[in-house]
Amino acid sequence: MASSLLQAMEISASQFLDIFNHYDKDGNGFIEGKELQSFIRELREARQRAGLGLTDEMQQFVSECEKDSERRIGLIQLVQILPTEENFLLFFRQQLSSCSHFMQVWRRYDADHSGYIEADELKNFLKDLLLKAQRTCDSTKLDEYTAATLKIFDADGDGKLCLGEMSRWATSSDRLPAAFSCLTLCSVFRLLPDEQNFLLRFQGVKMPKHHFNRIFGSFDQDGAGFMDASDLDSLLRDVCEEYKVLDPADLPRYRSSIMELSDGGKLYRGDLCVLLCDEDGHAPSQ
Repeated sequence: MASSLLQAMEISASQFLDIFNHYDKDGNGFIEGKELQSFIRELREARQRAGLGLTDEMQQFVSECEKDSERRIGLIQLVQILPTEENFLLFFRQQLSSCSHFMQVWRRYDADHSGYIEADELKNFLKDLLLKAQRTCDSTKLDEYTAATLKIFDADGDGKLCLGEMSRWATSSDRLPAAFSCLTLCSVFRLLPDEQNFLLRFQGVKMPKHHFNRIFGSFDQDGAGFMDASDLDSLLRDVCEEYKVLDPADLPRYRSSIMELSDGGKLYRGDLCVLLCDEDGHAPSQ
């Protein structure tokens, strides 16, 4: 099935994901080793059967792999090789151009501070991105894009995306420090430049819920359920001291991006929780 798709002149979003998942047999988010060897062999065979040669991009990729036996590719590299319809994955990369923009988008669609974007909200999010770029898309294609996005990022299969899953949209490098190797357990692609992507750093902060509640409560002494920018400064300094994955020199940038999640300058408990807590901490008790 997947090898026959490699013959196509144009590959749809859903077909692209089928191809990637077929060759990423261990599900670690990369095609590598024997997986990559199989992909290259079957790519050549499929193109020959279709009477097609390798494109310049394909040939360059094959040459690089022949020189480097340790080479591996993720989704973002694969989409640059295959003739993907409208290059829809790269399109979303262009639209989410910075962490601040990413946070603004999240705030707009997670208006209830639940920590999740539901499937219908995701569909509207994708529709708005397309409209912003002055691209037309019929309802069938929009449904396909929505399903494909969930397939990529919905790690737990619950039909909605949490901030942690969505932040994988903002990861650009496959050369992650060992502390973040868990990020490659899902089939995700990486979209923002490393230097902008503070979200990577926060993947190394996994507070137990009770610890988060205690820290948040020390700043939210009136029990209002939110903090302001000055409180966030103090909290981030404490987090930097406890979790060495955060760089104190980057605190102003962390604060600026995180405050994009705020509502009128109020950073709510649930919004901060999805950045700092472990997977069970999305909805901490008051």
